[in-house]
Amino acid sequence: MSVVSTLRELNHDQRHTVLASFLGWTLDAFDYFLLTFVIVGVAGEFGVDKPEVTLALLLTLAARPIGALIFGRLADRYGRRPILMLDVVLFSLFELATAFSTSLTMLLVLRFLFGIAMGGEWGIGASLAMEAIPPKSRGIVSGLLQSGYPCGFFLGALANWLLIDHIGWRGLFVVGAAPALLVLYIRRKVPESPVWRRQREAPRVGLREALRGRWKLVLYMMLLMTAFNMFSHGSQDLYHTFEEVNLHLPTGSAAAFVLVALLNLGALAGGLFFGALSERIGRRRAIVIAALLAIPVIPLWMYGGTLVLYGLGAFLIQVMVQGAWGVVPTHLNELSPGHMRGTLPGFAYQTGNLLAAVTATAQAWIARAHGGDYAFAMSVWIAVVALLLALLAWLGPEARGVGFGHARD
Repeated sequence: MSVVSTLRELNHDQRHTVLASFLGWTLDAFDYFLLTFVIVGVAGEFGVDKPEVTLALLLTLAARPIGALIFGRLADRYGRRPILMLDVVLFSLFELATAFSTSLTMLLVLRFLFGIAMGGEWGIGASLAMEAIPPKSRGIVSGLLQSGYPCGFFLGALANWLLIDHIGWRGLFVVGAAPALLVLYIRRKVPESPVWRRQREAPRVGLREALRGRWKLVLYMMLLMTAFNMFSHGSQDLYHTFEEVNLHLPTGSAAAFVLVALLNLGALAGGLFFGALSERIGRRRAIVIAALLAIPVIPLWMYGGTLVLYGLGAFLIQVMVQGAWGVVPTHLNELSPGHMRGTLPGFAYQTGNLLAAVTATAQAWIARAHGGDYAFAMSVWIAVVALLLALLAWLGPEARGVGFGHARD
């Protein structure tokens, strides 16, 4: 079943819900990745080394579990829709405030606060969409939702290419406040989750009680998402720095933009393909295949030698990285009990971000220890993490097609 045919089978409200969730994650990623394009510029303005600026990425990732827990619990209690709107407004405001940073310390604090707000969006948006659609559509919609992340990366690259020479890095963060407008669309077009509406009359369950007997599952989901985040951020966050330092491509050059565009086109294709494939062969198998296929692509990705081969490598590596990720929204929501679906998928995901938050900084340190060779650092990182992710996925549970809002849920 194709994406188009799947969306046609959804009703009016379901399509708006999927679109709003997709746009939320797209714009969230857009705001996050703007910083990755201006690391060199920020370091130059504040007179610090690049690894010090990458601490902002670490702090953003480290703060996201806090947001996932806070906003997830609110969404389980008060509904997915109103809390999603609140979350979008907050991360847009912190993005805008970043433009007015007067020191690296201020920028780091604001990116930490941005991370708290960012941490709530994915889990709430994913649960809102997954609870609204038929079980047979989850795989394809999961791939579509997760493809919002590379779309946001692409929009960030496009904004950087078109605007950096005219408005500087501060101006980019002003543009990053635009996602707040999404709230108007959600308020007008998106209904509350039907599963949440059915369950809201049930007795409220405290966090400790909800987790009773499920600690092994929660810990497993956190470890799985740690590997996933090391996989994704390890292939993306320093890619533009690799272009500047190792390929000597200026930040605003057309060649640098084209490589990032190809990288994100590959991510879009991979998320949709493997998300759909997971409906046929299962969630775990789709993840394992995508992760292992990333390894033979690494030499082309980092050592292509020509721009054409670098472009092909960028496309293929993200087909695999985001292909594995395309299964995540439905996989985590299916593993989560209904009364925690607003909290647990996002919390597990963002706790994985916390545990993987050192990725960009560690890669920068490895590169510096090898004479500034970002290709070496990123290659070794992805190869090791791909094996770890495949192992964790294969050994874990699966609940493909489980009913939401039913007794088993």
